[in-house]
Amino acid sequence: MINLEDYYQGTISGFKTEEIAQALLGCLLVNETKEGRTAGFIVETEAYLGVIDEAAHSFNGRNTKRIQAMFEIAGSLYVHQMHSHVLVNIVTQEVGEPEGVLIRALEPVEGISIMEMRRKRTGRELTNGPGKLSQALGITMAYNLEHIQDSNLSLEMDNRKTPEKILKSGRIGINNKGNWTDAPLRFYVKGNPYVSRFRGEVSENFGWRE
Repeated sequence: MINLEDYYQGTISGFKTEEIAQALLGCLLVNETKEGRTAGFIVETEAYLGVIDEAAHSFNGRNTKRIQAMFEIAGSLYVHQMHSHVLVNIVTQEVGEPEGVLIRALEPVEGISIMEMRRKRTGRELTNGPGKLSQALGITMAYNLEHIQDSNLSLEMDNRKTPEKILKSGRIGINNKGNWTDAPLRFYVKGNPYVSRFRGEVSENFGWRE
């Protein structure tokens, strides 16, 4: 298992973005705000492979002020808006290599009453999508360009779960991008009901190993 704390500190390197996307599954994503602490286990991610990836904002080396965070060090937060939703990505590679992982869904475990207040929803609808989880955790555009180890938004590596099985598929909402449309760069915990567009049976223990 990749030690993501060491990775984001820069003491180890050399892992592919797809590997980081899978290593993030089961990590506890925590946000501390004046309203309180909210947290959830990551159950779904998508990898974006930078200059070669037609679905990536940084495709072909595109670099604007809006996506500057993608060109920063691993662990930098790239937060952007899409259709009024705030989405959070964690940069995965060295400076100038604009690859990252979109956090797509969480299994909520702490501060659920705060999440329900923010979302005006309950159950799976709290965090089963990238915009939903940002709203539930109180993630705003102000987090853009921060680093996961110096931000109120953090990963607690000593309190993680291990997926029983990780599945992969094409990324959601990617159209007309050639071979990248169906590239299997979406990763999720099999049987976890908080995965976006979940279908099928809910696994025992929500897909986590005991």
